[in-house]
Amino acid sequence: MKKLFILLIMLTGLISRVFADENSELPSVTGIVENIQYEDVQGLQQGDNSVKQVVLIKVLSGEFKGTERLVDNMLTGNPAYDINLKRGDKVILHAEAKTEDITSADDVDFFIADIKRDNALLGVSAIFITLLLLIGRKKGIYSLISIIATVALIFFMLMPMILNGFCPIASAVLVGILSTIITIYLVGGLNSKSSSAIIGTSLSLVFAGALSLLTIYLAHLTGFAGEESMFLYSAHPDLNFPGLLSVSMIIAALGALMDTGVSIASAINEIYETDRTLSVKQLFTSGMNIGKDVIGTMSNTLILVYLGSALPLVLLSNNIDLQKFFNLNQVATEISSALVGSIAILVCVPLTAIISAYLIKHQKKNQEFNFDNKEL
Repeated sequence: MKKLFILLIMLTGLISRVFADENSELPSVTGIVENIQYEDVQGLQQGDNSVKQVVLIKVLSGEFKGTERLVDNMLTGNPAYDINLKRGDKVILHAEAKTEDITSADDVDFFIADIKRDNALLGVSAIFITLLLLIGRKKGIYSLISIIATVALIFFMLMPMILNGFCPIASAVLVGILSTIITIYLVGGLNSKSSSAIIGTSLSLVFAGALSLLTIYLAHLTGFAGEESMFLYSAHPDLNFPGLLSVSMIIAALGALMDTGVSIASAINEIYETDRTLSVKQLFTSGMNIGKDVIGTMSNTLILVYLGSALPLVLLSNNIDLQKFFNLNQVATEISSALVGSIAILVCVPLTAIISAYLIKHQKKNQEFNFDNKEL
């Protein structure tokens, strides 16, 4: 366990150092709204309903902590872009230097970037972690470690690799396989059951990558399905955006594939423990029968996740011709992502079943190891 942490830290630290990006921009700071005055700006170009908030903000962090500054905040009547502030709200401030040499707060302009939301996110995260540890106990601890490892791999390995010109699909598959190995071995232990789930999931992940690439090509998907893609293009126009779309499909399907692989491998292992006289063919048949139930629930879960995230698009179908609706780039992207993940789950079942049946049947007990047998 300790060695795993050290290796993970060394890996993420090495990669982040190698791919470090120089950034001279001033760091953002936190501020609190102390007072607000309103000014009518109907005569300007912002629109008939535009209002300007003149906000007195006190800086709460950073080099200029304690500084008070008046900041203009425009309200145009569009809730997608407006930041409607009230007294006591905490905000994130973008700091911009007026001159090259900064000697005081007067040399810096502050702009309101957004509402400070991380405290609420930390609160919800604390609830999740508490329930995970209370209900899962040791398994919960291992699950939490695997989540941290997966997030670290994405932020410190996948993202730098993509930004520095590596093949997006190959990078995503590599990170997905590493995440699968860490997660399943931590939760399930070092045994043939876990190995079967890892091999089945990894092969399905490779299939998902190939299928996503083919789907994107056949459907002429651009990878620009939202505003975030436009913003990224303005900062990194040289990126392979269809490739990034494929990466999102792979990462989105990863969790469901791991769940499917572990479910099939665990079921076959339990069946074999009950009756060790069963042949590989009989174990495979049992795994496929169980897989039929897994397929329905997991595919449904994946499709519902995409439907939930694309609900505004679904509601838009009432106001547009259906043929035009289903051929919109955004809609086709969501449908393709859901189908690629679901097909990968279908492929994962027989792959994991045959691999599990063979490996578990031929397992050697003296080579098994489970983290639950060790003291934390």
